[in-house]
Amino acid sequence: MRLPFPAAVVLMVGVLTLAPDSRSEDCPQFLGPNRDRISNESGLLDRWPTNGVPVVWDKNIGTGYGAPSVRGDRLVLHHRLGDEEIVECLDAATGKTQWRYGYPSKFIDPYGYNNGPRCTPLLTADRCYTFGAEGKLLCLDLPTGKLIWQRDTAKDWEVPPAFFGVGSSPILEGDLLIVMVGGQPNAGMVAFDAKTGRTVWESVGERNWPGVPMTGWPGEPAVKWKRWDKQASYSTPVAATVGGRRQLFCLMRQGLVWLNPTNGTVHGSFWFRSRVEESVNAMNPIVVEDMIFISGAYYRIGSVLLRLKPDNHGFKEIWRSTVLELHWNTPIYYEGYLYAFSGRNEPDARFRCVELKTGKLMWDRDESWPSHGGHTMPQPAVYGRGSAILAEGKLIALGEGGLLGLFKVNPQKPEELSRWQVPQLHYPCWAAPVLSRRKLYLRSEDRLVCLDLAK
Repeated sequence: MRLPFPAAVVLMVGVLTLAPDSRSEDCPQFLGPNRDRISNESGLLDRWPTNGVPVVWDKNIGTGYGAPSVRGDRLVLHHRLGDEEIVECLDAATGKTQWRYGYPSKFIDPYGYNNGPRCTPLLTADRCYTFGAEGKLLCLDLPTGKLIWQRDTAKDWEVPPAFFGVGSSPILEGDLLIVMVGGQPNAGMVAFDAKTGRTVWESVGERNWPGVPMTGWPGEPAVKWKRWDKQASYSTPVAATVGGRRQLFCLMRQGLVWLNPTNGTVHGSFWFRSRVEESVNAMNPIVVEDMIFISGAYYRIGSVLLRLKPDNHGFKEIWRSTVLELHWNTPIYYEGYLYAFSGRNEPDARFRCVELKTGKLMWDRDESWPSHGGHTMPQPAVYGRGSAILAEGKLIALGEGGLLGLFKVNPQKPEELSRWQVPQLHYPCWAAPVLSRRKLYLRSEDRLVCLDLAK
């Protein structure tokens, strides 16, 4: 059917107007749609306005360190209010509550950090999966918030208490929900039927670590398994295809393990852990072709790049260095380079670019906070440690004191285009920024802010 001329013009204008929206996307899981901190969003601000980025809404929230997730018009936040962990669904455009699901929590952080959940919700078309600070794994109906199934991993498995609570977010691989449970003796990783919560397989632990040389620990003996030792880390598993084979890469407390996601068969392991007991691994493995990059920040453990052998069972160590010491942020890999905030604490924070294949430091920015009488004081003039996402060739960085920055992606030199101290945020901002439909969602321990990044 031919449309009349005015109607055809209106239709064409509508198509042209909606065209940019085709580059908008959901952010339904930890670190974005592809779990790599890279967004396909377009039509974003090239620089921050002089009076700051427009605030769409902001609200007080409960404690926690996990980022929210966004799917369609729904934003889901997992936080703690009083003696309950709350899974709360908000209207992403307005911040108004659509539903809440709460359950009791007695978790107390032994080191004095907040007592809220640390993991990020995982959203599908009709389900919401969350993992609480005490190990309660929930599957909720996304439209209504009604409980579909739940597992209490701390009761179903022998799980030694974690240093800072449970902090590894679940991922979906096909019909399996993959979770770093940390159970003894051989349930470090567990796969659940995503529909029912039934255990499908459990793997990693006593069977694959004893006898492994403590790589990088001169003069140390081979590993002897301790039934009381912790297995779970704060790193989220990464699923990737290497050598034509789908694999699951898990940076456990003891080190890197790669396994078959369908049945849990371990293909290999690499010891990577600080000598000091009070230490953690937290960044997600970076997988590029047949190379795997991992890093830690405790006591100069540094970083290592491995190359898997064609059979996927053996590996070669390409380089090892302290050029990056990554605490809780996962670097962005882009066109051969890693961009990341390095450093364990505020006084040694650096923003760096490193060439992946060689470990060469391309550039370095000092983001450390000055120390006063042995105590660090949050300063908005620098980012401190931070996290970032990449969109339209730019890095959107959030410092732990609430400083929001915009950098051009450039491996030759750091190019800061804009910076703005978000007035609603304060130290510590340790959750990763979330970008969906040109809206940027940022959280501190007790505040959630929605900013409009549309041009």
